[in-house]
Amino acid sequence: MKKITLFIFLLYFTPLLVMPQTVIPLYKKEIPNSKPAKDEEKSELSNGILIISKVSKPTISIFLPPKQKSNGTAVIIYPGGGYGVIAAGHEGADIAKKFNEMGVAAFVVKYRIPNSETMINSEIGPLQDAQQAIKIVREGAKEYNINPNRIGIMGFSAGGHLAATAGTHFEKAVIANTNNTSLRPDFMLLIYPVISFTDSLTHMGSRDQLIGKNPSAEKIKEYSNELQVNSKTPPTFLIHASDDDAVKPQNSIAFYLALIKNHVPAEMHLYESGGHGFGMHLKNKNEQWMERCKNWMENNGWLNP
Repeated sequence: MKKITLFIFLLYFTPLLVMPQTVIPLYKKEIPNSKPAKDEEKSELSNGILIISKVSKPTISIFLPPKQKSNGTAVIIYPGGGYGVIAAGHEGADIAKKFNEMGVAAFVVKYRIPNSETMINSEIGPLQDAQQAIKIVREGAKEYNINPNRIGIMGFSAGGHLAATAGTHFEKAVIANTNNTSLRPDFMLLIYPVISFTDSLTHMGSRDQLIGKNPSAEKIKEYSNELQVNSKTPPTFLIHASDDDAVKPQNSIAFYLALIKNHVPAEMHLYESGGHGFGMHLKNKNEQWMERCKNWMENNGWLNP
């Protein structure tokens, strides 16, 4: 019976996994801003989607293309999950594999889920992990066969909020950075992202999970990333579906308008249908948004060897 159960698990679970070459902890020693707590992390399938919950020990999964194919660009990926779980498959490993096909190195971050039981200040935990990932990749550029000035970040849904936060708050380090390594990504790819924490635009579940149910006006403004854009914000590519009933497409629109106002290169694609959480695959199978993303990266020189 156990053999049958294992066979069924492997039959359905294995195709969803794209295996990295290496998985390493984000922090070599103590995890900053953490409390002693039992490791309750759990991975499971939900409607065919790989979900990781109760993350308190962050890692980075490394996916490198063959050296002869590598073009020197890297993308660090933050999957979504409403700051409550990590959608590690279709918004993580699957995307990494696609980037490897383009010759791009990919790094999928399993960032900490905000939790007052595992963190001293749960509000900054995900951003610490996002910045630490950028630091690791940039400092390890030679080892990973990448150009330290061609490191982008990518986020889906709440992971898009995390990426947008990393891309607009990079001048304020929330991690130890004794080497003064630049924490600024060179470009951003934001896919159906939560951008704003304002009442009219936000995904309330993500906001509640990160900064609590009764945040101050100052805190809402701080994490409304459309209000944090300036001329130093990295060039950005945005994707959203017009019928997204979880994260309003106005999030992407607001960020795009802020980028244009500040003369930051930006491209946005709004699709008629697709809903939320579609990963790489829109309902319209004739339209592959990753091809638009590839074109944008190519036009900006990030796919040139």
